[in-house]
Amino acid sequence: MKMFKQQTMKKIITLFALMSLSFAGVSQIPGGMGGFGATPKKEAVIPGTAQAAPKGSAKIIGFLLDSTDSKPVEFATLALINTKTNKPVDGTVADGVGKFTLNKVAVGSYKIVASFIGYESKTVLVTVSDKNDDHDLGVIKLQPSSKMLSEVTVEGQRALIEERVDRTVYNAEKDASNRGGDATDVLKKVPMLSVDLDGNPSLRGSTSVRVLINNKPSTIMASNIADALRQIPADMIKTVEVITSPSAKYDAEGSAGIINIVTKKNTLQGLTLSFDSSAGVRGSNLSLNGNFRNKNWGLSLGGFGRSEYNVNGKFESTQITTNNGLQTTNVQTAESRREGLFGNYQLGFDWDINKFNSITSSVRFGLRNGNNWQDGLQQIRNGVVSSLRNTNSLDESANVDVNIDYTHTFEKAQREFSILSMYSRNNRANDFYNLILNPNSTMSEIMSSIKNENTSYNEEATFQMDYQTPLGKNQLLEFGGKGILRNVTSDYKSFTGTSGGIYTQVNSAILPSNVFDYNQNIYSTYGSYTLTTKNKWSIKTGARYEYTDISASFLKKEGQNTVIPAYGVLVPSFNMSKTFKSGTWRFSYNRRIQRPGIQNLNPNVNATNPLNISTGNPNLAPEYTNNYEVSFSKFVKQTYVSTSFFVRNTTGAINQIREVFGDTVKTTSRNIGNEDAYGMNVNLNVNLSNKLMIGGGGDLSYLVLANNVADPLLNAKNEGLQKNFRVFGNYNIGNGWGAQIFSFYRVNQIQLQGSQGGFGIYSLSFKKDFKNKKGSIGFGAENFFTPNGFVIRSETKTPTINQVSENTLRNMNFKINFSYRIGKMSFGPTKKKKSVNNDDTKGEGDAAPAAPQQPMGMPGMRMGGGGGGFGGPR
Repeated sequence: MKMFKQQTMKKIITLFALMSLSFAGVSQIPGGMGGFGATPKKEAVIPGTAQAAPKGSAKIIGFLLDSTDSKPVEFATLALINTKTNKPVDGTVADGVGKFTLNKVAVGSYKIVASFIGYESKTVLVTVSDKNDDHDLGVIKLQPSSKMLSEVTVEGQRALIEERVDRTVYNAEKDASNRGGDATDVLKKVPMLSVDLDGNPSLRGSTSVRVLINNKPSTIMASNIADALRQIPADMIKTVEVITSPSAKYDAEGSAGIINIVTKKNTLQGLTLSFDSSAGVRGSNLSLNGNFRNKNWGLSLGGFGRSEYNVNGKFESTQITTNNGLQTTNVQTAESRREGLFGNYQLGFDWDINKFNSITSSVRFGLRNGNNWQDGLQQIRNGVVSSLRNTNSLDESANVDVNIDYTHTFEKAQREFSILSMYSRNNRANDFYNLILNPNSTMSEIMSSIKNENTSYNEEATFQMDYQTPLGKNQLLEFGGKGILRNVTSDYKSFTGTSGGIYTQVNSAILPSNVFDYNQNIYSTYGSYTLTTKNKWSIKTGARYEYTDISASFLKKEGQNTVIPAYGVLVPSFNMSKTFKSGTWRFSYNRRIQRPGIQNLNPNVNATNPLNISTGNPNLAPEYTNNYEVSFSKFVKQTYVSTSFFVRNTTGAINQIREVFGDTVKTTSRNIGNEDAYGMNVNLNVNLSNKLMIGGGGDLSYLVLANNVADPLLNAKNEGLQKNFRVFGNYNIGNGWGAQIFSFYRVNQIQLQGSQGGFGIYSLSFKKDFKNKKGSIGFGAENFFTPNGFVIRSETKTPTINQVSENTLRNMNFKINFSYRIGKMSFGPTKKKKSVNNDDTKGEGDAAPAAPQQPMGMPGMRMGGGGGGFGGPR
């Protein structure tokens, strides 16, 4: 045991020294397949071990791959050892795709020893017979170590933030402060992302993002992404990937980019069972997960539930409207509260039929039950109390996702063919109730009531085929096709009720009733080409064509069918990276579309607040966006820094328009806007020691919005800065104890007809691992200096509307976390799995190929990083 630890530490120290000496010369080209064929310009001799040796002109090359999934073993060390003296005479480090080169090898007999943490060392014998006797060893496969996980001790900390060629990765599992929260809490900490008061994420100031779960879409995201994120416990999230420049392999949807939430998976041999729980002032969760794997097949069964309670606050609003020259002032106040129950259950099966064929399948069920109340919503109209009511919004849903996927690999590395399929359905009930009270009574006397019932379902089926093959040693070709068939139906009814609770259905302009049916079929094909040159240029370019056919109708009213013409779109993409001694530069361009989601299309009227009602627009068309980005990353000693500059231009943007009817403001959406964003983001990570890591970053963008409406009462323009800042720290106290701190602040967000106020959050957490590494206990505190909560101030300004509203959210929280695991855990075979990935509607890709990573503050370590239905990020 002690010897094993010493050997492990020796490898780490050797690897660190190698990387520091050869950083400028060894190819570390980041990117999915972008590092193909990269060749180091100079080799590094293993410090302290190599002896002086005669130089020749022979060359030895080869590739190191994982024996179980054929993925590159990037940054592994290789020693060239003279068999006569048994001493190393040269050495090098594999690059980002596992390639190594030994130059100027003299005549003689050698053994090449390849090693890396978590793998068994591999020895290959080579004889150089003359000075020009070059050797291509081809693929050398390293076998994962069979050592028990509990026996491996690696000093140091994996960085919370990692930068790759096409994405930024936040390692959520390494942030103890996430325990006991949900996906919304996790996304608040991810660079370039921001989460608003309602839990809706945005990327670089844009809400036009696509959200995936394990690279898959899900109808769970279709109708309300904020509630869907609350359904995913933070304890189950491994990483969050932010993909700002998707390649042609991704669906064209998601103007700003893609958010991929990767959950924890078990790739170990044997039987394991894990238990995780958290209890706090404002929420609790419970999770049970079991996994069994025997040789070439495995089963997984998991379930978790989460509840939230005591989430309360206060609402205040002053709204001044002008209609036909008459000005009306309405002041509203209410106490607000929210409760919810969320559950998710999954059964998975995978079978490696043989060396080249594998099948994976899974069934996932999700449940959601959310309630929002405004108690004592009082309205004062021109100084006189005009109404008093209690409101309740109910959001219930159930979803199922079924996936069956087949993957065929070939003897030739990186050649692969896959057939992917998915069926997904989400049933939802989104109702609201208003109990109208007597404002002159102290007994909460009910005078009348209003009710709206909106049941809907979102159903989709997907079939997809992909093929990729290398062309030589430095090129990769990918192409495929996909079909997505969707049907969305929304049945909405409105009622008025008496004080005794007897309801009568009505159908008016304010409270309509109907059935809206929407069918959308998307057929797409793509091609992508990757080239990596010897001088460290990596280029990936491609194009995707998507054809969309749509039909929409109102089933209860003949002659009201909505005619939406079919349309096709060609979406090009281009990514290029270059590694210099000063660092790595990346340049990218892509064109994206954003289809309207059901929340934008659904004509049902939400009149929970009678002064502010909203409805969808069935005639919306997609919006189109061009994205340009330049980024730079560099490792300096123990500090890793990355920065990027971007420009985003959107035409036909889906913007909300607010109009006045009496003293009521009605909000709907139209394709009338232009949106331009110019910005940058910076991420910094510093490992001050193998125990202490600190980091932070910020996002800054200048937003220019215009709706291009000729009517002066509706015409709107706005522009201004948007900023986010975050700071975090991680300290390994020792003896199983660790501490983490996190803080985030977002300033005002620019909107077309106003702005939304900023807010800040902070947390401190401690964690204690049990001696046997089987479990842990943790404690956390959030926003503990602000027991009265924080206030978000929002403004709406138009020629006819002047509104200021304040939402107070009391979110101080204390929690305790406990987890325990039983069962034997040892390394077992794991093959790369593929799955369906729909990323094609507003409010939403198949993951890129495995990419060499640039860990922040952890040089030379192999850091392995590891959605929505219609109408939401997928």
